[in-house]
Amino acid sequence: MADIIKIDEKTYRIEDGMVRFFLLLGEEKALLIDSGMNTPDAKEIAKSITSLPIELLNTHADRDHISGNSSFDKFYMSPGELENLGMKGEDIVDRIVPVKEGDTIDLGNRLLEIIDNPGHTPGSIAILDAERRVLIGGDAIQDGNIFMFGNQRNINDYVKSLKHILEFKDRFDTVYPSHGSFPVSSDLIEKLIEGAQAIIEGSVIGEDMELFGNPIKLYKFPYAGFYGER
Repeated sequence: MADIIKIDEKTYRIEDGMVRFFLLLGEEKALLIDSGMNTPDAKEIAKSITSLPIELLNTHADRDHISGNSSFDKFYMSPGELENLGMKGEDIVDRIVPVKEGDTIDLGNRLLEIIDNPGHTPGSIAILDAERRVLIGGDAIQDGNIFMFGNQRNINDYVKSLKHILEFKDRFDTVYPSHGSFPVSSDLIEKLIEGAQAIIEGSVIGEDMELFGNPIKLYKFPYAGFYGER
């Protein structure tokens, strides 16, 4: 059972076990950001909160972010996620409304900006709600364990993306992550870059383990962790 938590009068987070997604309200329409892991009724959850027309945007296409997508005729997503979406057996590729960095979504007196954020997945994006000084960062910016193993992940691109996001840092103070603690400070971004670079350089030792049958390493830092290649 998902828990609905009000952040402010026009912003909600929906806690769906180990993942969360968001509902943002404007004056003309509402936007779901992701649709959860165990919530095929994500659209109905949103309708219980608002009578505004509801649209959907996905930060990326990992399975725990798209369980409610089938209820939408169209949804916003980066074309970089096509392969990732296809891996999930979803027959909904023709429903994608492509978005890329520089695009905006206006909910009616609430303008959201798209920032490309590849690395965790090829088409990961972040969403800047500049008026509220908030960045919705998907999986890339969190204090939990970040998945960076498998053929959809690229830790070098991840570092480049986080450095790029720092170019917007004067426009947000807080990050709303999909996993881990809520919220987190924008200061976490520099720490994540430092940790990921240490993994790339081989200056940190990971713990061998298995996850979903995959042999991986867990690189644990005081501020977050990374699941990486063994």
